[in-house]
Amino acid sequence: MFEALAAAIRAEQPVAIAEIVEGPEDMLGAKLLVLPGTPPRVLGSFGDADLDRVVTRDVHGELASGLTATRHYGLHGEARENDVSVFIESFAPPPRMIIFGAVDFTAALAKVAKILGYRVTVCDARPVFATRARFPMADEVVVAWPDRHLAEVGADLGPRDAVCVLTHDPKFDVPAIVAALTTRVGYLGAMGSRRTTEDREDRLREAGVDEAGLARVMGPIGIDIGARTPEETAVAVCAEIISLRTGRDAPSLRDSEGPIHRDLVVTRETP
Repeated sequence: MFEALAAAIRAEQPVAIAEIVEGPEDMLGAKLLVLPGTPPRVLGSFGDADLDRVVTRDVHGELASGLTATRHYGLHGEARENDVSVFIESFAPPPRMIIFGAVDFTAALAKVAKILGYRVTVCDARPVFATRARFPMADEVVVAWPDRHLAEVGADLGPRDAVCVLTHDPKFDVPAIVAALTTRVGYLGAMGSRRTTEDREDRLREAGVDEAGLARVMGPIGIDIGARTPEETAVAVCAEIISLRTGRDAPSLRDSEGPIHRDLVVTRETP
């Protein structure tokens, strides 16, 4: 079991180990090692098939979020009971965020993403803009065309990862989006006004992207909270990523109408 755990960690593959830390004496210390897959690979047993099945299911949920937690069950995996306490320790590589475009909004988005635990890459084909001095908060700064960079790393992207295209330039953002659509990345967003978004969609169709592909692109990027500054926009983007990952409804700019930046309304109480 521990050889499999060590091998998964070395390979930066998600893996979790679950151990009974409270419960009947003959069950204490029993362990399950879970490697995600279809079907998942499970080593070990708690001695009850139903408990094994329920814990394996919950381990997948913790791994998807990269969380470590203690969960409580009945002796046969029943919910809302406390006969058995299981400590689930996740070993999940941090989710990745690739930001295409070394623009003013990029630094703010990289900062917020780092707070949320992302491993952040800033990528731009222009070496004068894509520098470590401008983006010290990023884990890596890559000078490359977006599609070429995704050709190298795209196979490793999954549902926990995000690609954010902030370039506003068709020669950069169209190849970036087309390449990102060939990956399993969970979030794909593109910045721009509604007019820019419409023009981009036309260019993407010309590049062979179908309606299902266009539906994956969150553009204009972010939820509709009236964000104006780079920092507010970064919050709006990350909030949209979280809402899509958790399945919660949020007012995405893509699904609303009217100007993105509305006039600021200030209300004052009457004395």
